[in-house]
Amino acid sequence: MPGSKRFLHPEAIKRISRLEIRARHIVEGFLSGMHRSPYFGQSVEFLQHREYVAGDDLRHVDWKVWARQDRLYVKQFEEETNLRCHLLVDVSKSMAYGSGPLNKYEYACTLACSLAYLVLKQQDGVGCTTFDEKVRVSVPVRTKNNHIFSIVDSLAVQEPRDKTDMFPILRAVSETAPRRGLLVIVSDLLADRPGLFRGLKLLRQRGHEVLVMHVLDDDELEFPFSGPTRFEGLESTDFLNCNPRALREGYLAALQAYLDEVRHQCARNACDYALVPTGQPLDAVLATFLSKRLAVMNRY
Repeated sequence: MPGSKRFLHPEAIKRISRLEIRARHIVEGFLSGMHRSPYFGQSVEFLQHREYVAGDDLRHVDWKVWARQDRLYVKQFEEETNLRCHLLVDVSKSMAYGSGPLNKYEYACTLACSLAYLVLKQQDGVGCTTFDEKVRVSVPVRTKNNHIFSIVDSLAVQEPRDKTDMFPILRAVSETAPRRGLLVIVSDLLADRPGLFRGLKLLRQRGHEVLVMHVLDDDELEFPFSGPTRFEGLESTDFLNCNPRALREGYLAALQAYLDEVRHQCARNACDYALVPTGQPLDAVLATFLSKRLAVMNRY
């Protein structure tokens, strides 16, 4: 649906205040706009035959058996959940920055809730952990549709505060999260990088599949500032008064080196990585997630 993309843009999403309605709007718009979806529901495995009784669904009749034995049997199936997904959402103070309709925190929460809604719609399992320098809220993996309200509650009650300390968070998750599944980290990654990379390595050593969704504001990526400007730290009391034009070239070079390092370390530890600007429509991000989901499932 060519017009559906405009409904997935942050300006349109901002107008929807309730997080669960926002997520449903995004996911339904995304799925309706796909010409051929790699989206699957619950898988089933064949378990056994049993004799047909009145009222059984004729779609489950094994007609090959009927042709051989002249008796009706139906196939019984054993339901099996495809995927267990755990969302790790950064709610530290640096996530409060924003220059567009949604700041990083709002975008990250919207993205996480949309992913949760998409996972549950596929009848897969999803859980959520919010964190800064420690775990703030942890919601276990569940598959029921109404579990979306637990995810929403874990995200909606948060306010960005404190710094990010990634290693103890990732170490704790590596010990408690189910290994047959996918961990999705939604963060600006403005944290101690050695600790972050140690944490990613540990997650992979423990058998977890990892997708890093690196959320940055458009201003952080483009540095469009001009004229005398005061920059203030969100996670410190530091500030800088300067002419940003004189800093732009050096800033963009340092940013590119930082992004290259993060991408390299993710690749080195076999973690998938996606840079997610807050001005990016959500359909592209959901498509990235679905691609990763299918890759994970193909390995099982």
